Amino acid sequence: MKKRERYKKVISLLESFVLMAIHTFLFGMIWYHYYMELLPRKMRFYRRGNWAVIGIYILVLLLFTKLYGGYKVGYLRLFDVIYSQLLSLFCGNVVLVVELCIIFRDYVNPAPVLGMTLVQTIVILIWVFFCRWLYMKLYPPRNLLLVYGEKTPTEFIKKINSRKDKYFISRQVHVSEGMDKIIEAIGECEGVMICETASHPRNEVLKYCFLHSVRTYVVPKVTDLMLIGSDEMHLFDTPLLLSRNQGLTVGQAFVKRAFDIVISLVGTVIASPIMLVIALAIKLYDGGPVIYKQTRLTKDGEPFQIYKFRSMRVDAEQKGARLAMKNDSRVTPVGKVIRNLHLDELPQIINILNGDMSLVGPRPERPEIFEQYEKELPEFAFRLKVKAGLTGYAQVYGKYNTTPRDKVKLDVTYIENYSIWLDIKLMLLTFKILFQKENTEGVNADQTTAMK
Repeated sequence: MKKRERYKKVISLLESFVLMAIHTFLFGMIWYHYYMELLPRKMRFYRRGNWAVIGIYILVLLLFTKLYGGYKVGYLRLFDVIYSQLLSLFCGNVVLVVELCIIFRDYVNPAPVLGMTLVQTIVILIWVFFCRWLYMKLYPPRNLLLVYGEKTPTEFIKKINSRKDKYFISRQVHVSEGMDKIIEAIGECEGVMICETASHPRNEVLKYCFLHSVRTYVVPKVTDLMLIGSDEMHLFDTPLLLSRNQGLTVGQAFVKRAFDIVISLVGTVIASPIMLVIALAIKLYDGGPVIYKQTRLTKDGEPFQIYKFRSMRVDAEQKGARLAMKNDSRVTPVGKVIRNLHLDELPQIINILNGDMSLVGPRPERPEIFEQYEKELPEFAFRLKVKAGLTGYAQVYGKYNTTPRDKVKLDVTYIENYSIWLDIKLMLLTFKILFQKENTEGVNADQTTAMK
C-alpha cells in the first residue's frame, strides 16, 4: 500500500481530467452544433473565440467543483461526493446560461443546456461509482493505532467509526504505557492517530513517526491552531512564530464591514419576496409573532438582540433556555421547513446592517449557555475576538450540535487565518450545506446544550 500511496494524487488527477474532458466534449457539441449556428455571421467567433467560450465554462465548472470538494472521492462519503458534483454542475450550468445570454445579448433557449445537464448527471454518477470502487480497491481502510492520554476520546472514536470506509482503529494505547509499548504498536499499524494527550508525550510520538516516515494524524489543541495561523519571522538564524492575538486588523475590519453592508443590501432585495412568504406562513399558522428576538453575544462579549423568524411555539421556553433537540416537538410545521433550509436566519440581515453581526463569523451564543460552556471550557471566550456571524467556519465544517470544544477549534482556525477570500469561500460553501439535514440536527433529548 505504501508504494501505491505515491500514485494517489496522479490517479486522482487522471480521474478528474477524464470527467472534465467529457464535460468539455459535451459543451463543445452543443456550442458548435446549436448555439454558434444561431449567432449572426458578423457576431460569430473565430477558432480561438470558440475555444475561449468553452474554456470559460470549463474553468467555472472546475472552480465550483474544487470549492465544493467534488473531486475528493476518497476523502468524502459517497453521497457527499455525488452531492458536491451535482451542486457544482448546477452552479456551473446556471453561470453558463448567463454567459450565453451575455454573448447573444438576449434571452437564449436553455433546452440544449438542460439536455446536456441530464447527460452530465448520468456521466457523473457513473464516474463517482467507478472512482469510488477503484479507490476502495487500491486504498482499503487504513489500519491505525490510537494514542490517547488525558481521557478516553470516546466521542472521537465514535466519529472515526462512522468512516469505516477510510479508517480502522485496530489498537489503542494510553501514553502512560510508555514509548516502548507505543513503538511496538506502531510497528503493527499503517498509521498513528494522536488524540487528547499532553504536549510532551505527543511530541515524542510525533518525532518518532517523523523519523521513521510513519503517517500521523493529530487532533490539534486550540494553542496548536493559534500557531498554525501565526506569521513566520526570520530576523536571525532562529525561526520565530508571531501570534498577534488581536483579532482583525483595522484594515481587515474596514474591508469586512464594507463587504457586509454591500452584500446585505443586495441580499435584502433578493430575499424580500421569500421573507414575505415566510412571514405570512408563520402568521397564518398560529397568529403569533413573526419575528423572534433573543439576547446573544457578539465581539468582546457585547450583548445584542438577534432577529429570527419564529420557528417554535410561542411558549417554547417556559421551562428555560435550551438548544433545539432532535425531533423537537416545540418546532412548528412551518418552522421545520425554514429551519431545515436555514431560512429562519434571514432577518439577521438587519443585525448585520446594524453592525451587531457580520456575514461570516462565530455563531452567537446566548449569555446563559455561554456561561455554562465557559465554566467547563475557559477557551470558549476566544470566539469573541471577532463579531458573530450569520455563517462561519464552524457552521460550514461543523453542525448545530457540534461540541463547544470543537466549535472553539473551528472558530479559532477562522480567526487566525482570516481573509476576505476566506469569507467569500465560506459564503459559497454555506450554499452547499443548506440542503444537508445533519447540519441542522439538534442535540439529544437529555441535553440542554451541546456540551457532552
